[in-house]
Amino acid sequence: QVQLVESGGGLVQSGGSLRLSCAASGDIFGIPAMAWYRQAPGKQREFVARISSMGSTTYADSVKGRFTISRGNAKRTVYLQMNSLKPEDTAVYYCNLGDSSTLWGQGTQVTVSS
Repeated sequence: QVQLVESGGGLVQSGGSLRLSCAASGDIFGIPAMAWYRQAPGKQREFVARISSMGSTTYADSVKGRFTISRGNAKRTVYLQMNSLKPEDTAVYYCNLGDSSTLWGQGTQVTVSS
């Protein structure tokens, strides 16, 4: 069984920064791709950033240049450094493992005030 636990969300003013963490545990083989998604109220869940097993990264256009995804030394922890936050970044942020449709964390709320 695989568990994903996110942390680091909170309330921040526009222009501020937050760092989200996601720790994966359980029956995981190798170094899986990991990603962040977000879901704002009344909207569908959307892709934010992904890091491949080899360390290559991709970002949604809306966060390029502001957000950075990275792995911890344990390789099964992933971070999302979010800078220059905007009110439209307000959402619940979810961690995803291995591009799976079923392996999600519980989510962490990020609220950016104007």
